[in-house]
Amino acid sequence: MSRTLCLLALLIPTALSAQDAESGRELYMTHCATCHGADGQGDGPMASVLLIQPTNLTALVEGSGGVFPVERVVKRIDGRDPLVAHGSPMPVYGDFFEGRYDLMLRLEHEQGVRATRPLADLVAYIAELQQSSD
Repeated sequence: MSRTLCLLALLIPTALSAQDAESGRELYMTHCATCHGADGQGDGPMASVLLIQPTNLTALVEGSGGVFPVERVVKRIDGRDPLVAHGSPMPVYGDFFEGRYDLMLRLEHEQGVRATRPLADLVAYIAELQQSSD
């Protein structure tokens, strides 16, 4: 099992089977790649016009002390932790990921964070983008 999948199993054990990273990849390509790039490195075609440069999504674990920041990623995507990048909230498609929070993504040392099915799938895909230091 890859390091990322092991990490996911530790962070969100009850939701892992409910998450579909392939669906998350499709959502990513539709809603995120324009700014974050097809490979998640923050170099999408719209990156140059943003006041705040898109995050390199492949280095989230590295920048969070070795732990995938599930809650921060979920809340940034759905708008509960807003970021204004070019005069409007990030993400532009955040409302697509809002709605009925019918899943609870478990966190390693905390209660968990509620998410919609599309959001859970997208987070699973972003977790797969993490660079392995192995």
